[in-house]
Amino acid sequence: MSKLGRRKLLGGLLTGTAAATVAAPAYAKGKRRLKMVTTWPKNFPGLGTAPENIAKRVREMTDGEIDIKIYAAGELVGAFDSFDAVSTGTADMYNGAEYYWQGKSTAFNFFTAVPFGMTAQELNAWINFGGGQQLWEQLSAKFNVIAFQSANTGVQMGGWFNKEINSLDDFKGLKIRMPGLGGEVMRRLGAAAVSLPGGEIFPSMKSGAIDASEWVGPWNDMAFGFHQVAKFYYCPGFHEPGAGLSTGINLDVWNSLTKPQQAILRSAFAAENNFTMSEYNYKNAAALDTLTKKHKVQVRSFSPEIMKAVKITSTKVLEDAAAKDAFTAKVYKSFKASLDNSMRWGELSEEAYMKSRRSV
Repeated sequence: MSKLGRRKLLGGLLTGTAAATVAAPAYAKGKRRLKMVTTWPKNFPGLGTAPENIAKRVREMTDGEIDIKIYAAGELVGAFDSFDAVSTGTADMYNGAEYYWQGKSTAFNFFTAVPFGMTAQELNAWINFGGGQQLWEQLSAKFNVIAFQSANTGVQMGGWFNKEINSLDDFKGLKIRMPGLGGEVMRRLGAAAVSLPGGEIFPSMKSGAIDASEWVGPWNDMAFGFHQVAKFYYCPGFHEPGAGLSTGINLDVWNSLTKPQQAILRSAFAAENNFTMSEYNYKNAAALDTLTKKHKVQVRSFSPEIMKAVKITSTKVLEDAAAKDAFTAKVYKSFKASLDNSMRWGELSEEAYMKSRRSV
């Protein structure tokens, strides 16, 4: 090849390289600045600090290559608008609870918690090994989102009530904050269940707009001061036996990340999921001690009669949810198969051990 031919070839290669560089998305090179909106009040213990922890881990693991800016509920969009913000690209990521999106698909409930459903470890088993993550990705992709587990509060309390709940009749007409399918169970038992962002619960209880509310457990509930507006604290939290919280990412943003960056995000989410489970287990115990001894909160248990009725109603609610569409039925079938599998082992392992530990 002549010198002139080589020059033309080299020039063409350089021109092509430059064109590819210009055509590539702006985020293909250099530092990424991602916006994460949340459904939680700013810096709220556990729920609000988990996304901050995730951002910190990602920043450290990428040496600042990915910097996630956190926006609490109401700072950029409303709490319940987080999913749409990420779906449409107004924000890059959200941190919240999937059952808040049940208006888009009933199937979303199963990736947070359903009445008499999975504990935290059982949910982990389904998501990681029972096909849950794959189903979740199929569902979220319909909305241009991919989501992952990134926190879990463990077994929750049944809620705060301004009167004693001694029978099923006491639910009739009760105005209670309870989202997800747990709220539907309450409605079928005669209560008026509503879904409210966390920051609106205390003023609603104080004003009498609602008579009762579930939230999380002693640690978070004490932070909101619910013991100042209700004196009866009931257990167990049948509606959320292991509430899985999530981080969702705009699918276009996710696909724009390199494989190592995606792996780092997955690792950061998994680390926070594990961290929060231990955090809630420890801090709930300490907070319960403060609530009962210092604030004289009266902890009550729902009666066997109530729990039996709640379980029967819950089973019907889940079956009806599964009947709504083919995909929700598919999720329910997978969820139930994994739960049955975990329960068979659990009866011989943790459940048997804890029963023996109490008897000694």
